[in-house]
Amino acid sequence: MGRVVGPASREPLIVETSEGLTAEPRSARITLRAAWADAPYPVLLADAAGTVIDLNAAAAALFPSARPRTPLAEVAPAWLTEAHFGVTEGLPRPAPVHGEVDGRTFEAHPTPVDAGDVVWWLVDDTDRRLAEEALRTEQKRTAFLAEASSSLLASLNVDRCMEVTAELAARHLADAAVVVVPSAGPRAVAYAGPDGALTRGSLAADPAEVPGLDEALQGFPPVPSRWIDPAQLPAWAVPAGFTGPAGSVLVTPLPGHGVPAGAIILLRHGDRQGFHQSEEIFARLFAARAGAALSAARLYAEQSSITETLMRDLLPPRLHQVHGVEFAGGYRAAGAGEHAGGDFYDVHPGDDADAESLVVLGDVCGKGLEAAVLTGKIRNTVQALLPMAGDHQRVLDLLNGALVNSHHTRFATMVLASVSRFAGTVRLRLTSAGHLAPLIVRADGRVEETATRGSLIGVLPEVTSRTVTADLAAGETCLLFTDGITEARGGPLGGDLFGEHRLRRALAECAGLPAEAVVERVQMLASQWVGAGRHDDMAVVAITAPRTTHLSAVNGHTRGRFTA
Repeated sequence: MGRVVGPASREPLIVETSEGLTAEPRSARITLRAAWADAPYPVLLADAAGTVIDLNAAAAALFPSARPRTPLAEVAPAWLTEAHFGVTEGLPRPAPVHGEVDGRTFEAHPTPVDAGDVVWWLVDDTDRRLAEEALRTEQKRTAFLAEASSSLLASLNVDRCMEVTAELAARHLADAAVVVVPSAGPRAVAYAGPDGALTRGSLAADPAEVPGLDEALQGFPPVPSRWIDPAQLPAWAVPAGFTGPAGSVLVTPLPGHGVPAGAIILLRHGDRQGFHQSEEIFARLFAARAGAALSAARLYAEQSSITETLMRDLLPPRLHQVHGVEFAGGYRAAGAGEHAGGDFYDVHPGDDADAESLVVLGDVCGKGLEAAVLTGKIRNTVQALLPMAGDHQRVLDLLNGALVNSHHTRFATMVLASVSRFAGTVRLRLTSAGHLAPLIVRADGRVEETATRGSLIGVLPEVTSRTVTADLAAGETCLLFTDGITEARGGPLGGDLFGEHRLRRALAECAGLPAEAVVERVQMLASQWVGAGRHDDMAVVAITAPRTTHLSAVNGHTRGRFTA
């Protein structure tokens, strides 16, 4: 290595080389050598011909075979030699170049000096580059996790969550992925292959065939999960389109809310680098989000199933013709997203054509799910009291006692209608318990209010009521309705009540119409009146003596024909 021996100010420069001490004329090199001799960075001086002139101790350690007068191409990597000749050829504003030496990266800064010489300062930027690469990797991973969270939470469908989990894992974490989740029957499986194709299936095989999968399905990560022998994978654990043997396999659980949501199998081809520890940790971060989404979707599916089962009994029934009498009903809940509320109706057919059918229409104080729960209780109680349906007062007394003694603080109004065929007409026995009196529209368009009255149910120890009788000729209808119809606010100014007078006028136009047409007409006018405004629950039931019907209906439910 060249080294300054004599003073650097006045005498010729004495350079120690492998050939001994030689003297060189003083030039700009003297000052440069004095500057870099003790520099912590490798510094190398080469001439325009690519010959090493001098180098400091750090450069000698980096390039052990480098000596003065040695060709640069023999001691330095190709990237540095090429950059040197680019500088000596006079390229404008020579820029730093980057390259690798013995597994570390360097940033080489050129400084042209006299006679085409170039000083190269090499800065070891390995740690900085590793930090930048780690930062970029974390930024990509963070962006991926954000995308994954958004995609996974976009749907509460279990099958869709499985597909998204498999697709994201195959695209960002591996070449292919298999998602296995528990289910009521065989375990559900979703596959994502290298071509992006998604398929679903069911797993009848034992998950223990895949090393570590059984533990992962129980929520315990295999130890270590990334050292699984790919040769032990069964055929069902490899997605279609994954050709060639797997080079590496990783199994990780999908943690859920309290219980495991499943597990995921990641596969890479043999020509790719195997999973390392940081990738396993990142896969678990992704699995935590996927497991939470799958668990939420499963909980939603379970709650939806329970809700659907319960709502099946809370929703009003679809009415038909019973024993030669037409029945039609309509219901609209107060909330836009609600299906059941505080209004209800039921029709309980008589045992035969000569027996009375019981119609019940009521209104529980309040609306929403709490009111719907009490509605269900009332309907079930009335169902149990059907053997006493001939005595309206008795039914109301027993129902009132059940509500007064319950923990509910709500009350209800109700109207009972016993319906039967009598001498070519339809006979009604009507009893109101704090409810609006039913209206009857005659064949000539007259609208009459029945005279039944009564007290609320669930408030006082005793309930009072008055039962009245009315007959319907062919084409005439009795309408039972809740106050959600008459108290619907809307109209041109948005605050006027629909009112009983508008309801009467609408019924007068429905003379002679079938029961379903009457209900549709009333519902349409009330809905148009309300518009997009808020309203209470609305329920309406029409009982019509048909113009043509007969009494030979099977079980009292099929349509027939009778000349009135």
